[in-house]
Amino acid sequence: MIAVAVSGGVDSLYALMTLKDRGESVMALHGRFRAVAPEEDPVPGLEENCRRLGVKLVVADLAAPFHERVVRPFAESYAAGATPNPCALCNARIKFGLLLDAALEQGADVLATGHYARRAEHPRYGVALAPAADKDKDQSYFLALTPGQRLARALFPLAGTDKAAVRAGVEARGLVAPLPKESQEICFVPGNEYRRFLELAGVRLPGPGPVVYVAGEAGDARDGAVIGVHQGLWRYTEGQRRGLGIAWSEPLYVVGKDVRHNRLLAGPAAALCQRRCTAGEVNVLVDPALWPQRLFVRIRYREKMAPARVGLVDGVDGGRLEICFDSPKSPGAPGQIAVVYDEEGIVLAGGVILASSLEADGAAAASA
Repeated sequence: MIAVAVSGGVDSLYALMTLKDRGESVMALHGRFRAVAPEEDPVPGLEENCRRLGVKLVVADLAAPFHERVVRPFAESYAAGATPNPCALCNARIKFGLLLDAALEQGADVLATGHYARRAEHPRYGVALAPAADKDKDQSYFLALTPGQRLARALFPLAGTDKAAVRAGVEARGLVAPLPKESQEICFVPGNEYRRFLELAGVRLPGPGPVVYVAGEAGDARDGAVIGVHQGLWRYTEGQRRGLGIAWSEPLYVVGKDVRHNRLLAGPAAALCQRRCTAGEVNVLVDPALWPQRLFVRIRYREKMAPARVGLVDGVDGGRLEICFDSPKSPGAPGQIAVVYDEEGIVLAGGVILASSLEADGAAAASA
């Protein structure tokens, strides 16, 4: 039997509808991750859709573990000066963690979701995590921290379709998604106001400190000078331009954070360039012995894969990725996800960014 994770959105509804129409034995499984107002509760709408499709619906209350394993680490990571990626953690810890466990307890063999991703047979790697046909919606990046044995139980019915076809298919079937609006926001942060959310999260948030200038060129006498005051490192992220509140002769960007000394490092665009990046909590999806010589890395969801050399340190799973890009690029934010690919976009490994060489150098200069 296939359990289909239904959130209330159109993608998971399409996955359920498609599998049912294909003649598969399916059940719907909704994970309740947080308390919602009655008018925002998707369960009544899901019950109606499941009734029309002739599918059993089970609701799993995962609010408490979701808070402990996703929401609290999100707040604590921000308080520590990082910029976490809660969606990647949710996939690994909740959707293909506890929700998959709930599916197996219901007698299911696999868990299908509305992710735009693909698991396909590869001649070298075996079954591998690959990009979906709709490259604009592909979510394989957010699955890179999910262990391989968990992905072995995953099914992605949207692998070969696109968003327009999904919407058209649901409409043609006469179904209505309870949560039709597509959100690009963090599901548990109201209105995407993450600063306000953090202020109410019950974690200790560090206060103001100096903004230190990081020169983009050697010999700049201003390098290391204090040029302003920041309002708390948790309010900023690497690459940020707006909101610094510092008048300068050229645009300034956040190029790093010296968390130890509560200093924000800012400089011109030329100071953003980095070549090295370290990631921890590594999740290896393809045996490193099978990795090709030519590798690519993505350190943000909406960016092209960049060619890089990658080394594994301190073992395979749970170790570190030492990444050296072929060409300089803007720094990766600690807490975000670094994903290693081959040239076809097959996901080889993923890890949580710890630091970039730019931050280490900048912090040392600021402390000198």
